[in-house]
Amino acid sequence: MAEEYLTDDEQLEAVKRAFTEYAPWILGGIVLGVGGWFGYQRYQSHKNEVALRAADQFSQMTLAMQVNDAKKSLQLADGIIKDFADSPYADQAQLAIARIDVESGKTADAVAPLTQVMNGSKDSQLRQIARLRLARVLIDLGKADEAIKTLAAGTPGSFAGRYHEVHGDALYAKKDIPGAIAEYNSALGASEGGADASRLQLKLADLASNDKTGLASNDKAKP
Repeated sequence: MAEEYLTDDEQLEAVKRAFTEYAPWILGGIVLGVGGWFGYQRYQSHKNEVALRAADQFSQMTLAMQVNDAKKSLQLADGIIKDFADSPYADQAQLAIARIDVESGKTADAVAPLTQVMNGSKDSQLRQIARLRLARVLIDLGKADEAIKTLAAGTPGSFAGRYHEVHGDALYAKKDIPGAIAEYNSALGASEGGADASRLQLKLADLASNDKTGLASNDKAKP
């Protein structure tokens, strides 16, 4: 599951959204009154400084994760959350911590940061991504029913394909093979749903193969 946990496209989109939100800080704005010009400039300068420091730490964290330096990544992520709690980078830092937890075998520890982003992020897409990842984590923890409830509490929207796929994974974990197949097929049929068609085809093929193997075994067992 870890290799699916944070795709390059998701990281790129997250960086774009973070830059978009911080762009007004970095690029400045319209002076609203001559009388407050100097105060505005001081305020704007402070915002620029904070934004640049946050962006620099985020960049360092991303580089550390690319070279699999978990210790440095966690230190930088913790710093971003502490020093720039109201920034979009803080949400990304929470997701980074969750990813490191999963990849280091501490899957249960990923629940808290994912829940924080799912419930508290101002970015609707990040909330969706966190919900999907939390559901995957719950499945890995053997809590398929809780994963299904987590998915049901969200609104799929443009993430419909991924919702169906993860729901299928949860049903598969519950040994509900027909239900899993139905969800995987729904994921394939969801337009712009974000699901990986080739991965879904492999899952469906695997289920079909297992079903045939089970039927063959039952036939051999008959007197």
